[in-house]
Amino acid sequence: MNQLLRKLDLTSLRLFVAVCQERNIARAAERECITSSAVSRRISEIETLIGLPVVIRESRGISVTPVGETVLRYAQAVIASIESMEAELSQYVTGAKGTVHIAASLSAVVQFLPEDIAGFKRVFPDVDIEIEERTSDNVLRSVRDGDIDFGICNTVPGTDGLERLPYRNDRLVLLVPAGHRLSRATTVKFSDFVSEPFVGLGSDAALMRLLGQQAQAFDQQLDTKIRVGSLDALCRMVHVQLGIAVVPQQIGELYINTLNIRIVPIAEPWAARSLVIVCRDRARLTAPAAALVNFLTNKD
Repeated sequence: MNQLLRKLDLTSLRLFVAVCQERNIARAAERECITSSAVSRRISEIETLIGLPVVIRESRGISVTPVGETVLRYAQAVIASIESMEAELSQYVTGAKGTVHIAASLSAVVQFLPEDIAGFKRVFPDVDIEIEERTSDNVLRSVRDGDIDFGICNTVPGTDGLERLPYRNDRLVLLVPAGHRLSRATTVKFSDFVSEPFVGLGSDAALMRLLGQQAQAFDQQLDTKIRVGSLDALCRMVHVQLGIAVVPQQIGELYINTLNIRIVPIAEPWAARSLVIVCRDRARLTAPAAALVNFLTNKD
């Protein structure tokens, strides 16, 4: 145990916290933008130092051992202390204080921004952030019009002349009611479900336009029976068997244990998506906006 102070590094603790929060090594690796093997190796190094297992690796994720829960509690305290120190020091470096106006796509708002903004606020407590949820096209329009400091959207046409920075990746999956003919499939192609009745978002949503384009490749149109304004409502409509839906994987996993639904991986290249930060000129961002962009694009 006397080796912990000299050999247990902050990166390993941060990755361990991510694994505990995601309950899955692969998702934690994707969130932290490194390989699953690197995360697994870091966890093994912690276990070697302690001499006891901190997680139990299972077929669909991990569970945290009682020893791991203790390590997690202290790791979160250590990280919070470092973030607090960074927050104080950052005031000397940037003097960041003010308001940042951003617009973001539904996928970004629901999946990633809450935790990221919370982390940023711990570092920059004096920066206020106003977030508006908009379609990806409207995010780009707001950036061009100068209505916001920067935007976060899916990779869509129309970013010419704007600066783009990688933010996050997500994957689309098929959401079906339990008992549906595809509910036990290991993977599906678009041709397997293109003719099914759909529950969808608004027609101007990037996701719906993407699905519409794929349907056109089969000389078909989506049979969209119901349109809703949120991913939460989308999942609930599938739950009551009003149709199937395509959603980001993280959203489906939020409801898999509470609703009568199943998620099925989609084996198509377009199912892997990228979210980007877009702005007119990064060099001309205000100090608070620049601080937030730096925070969101530097996960390591």
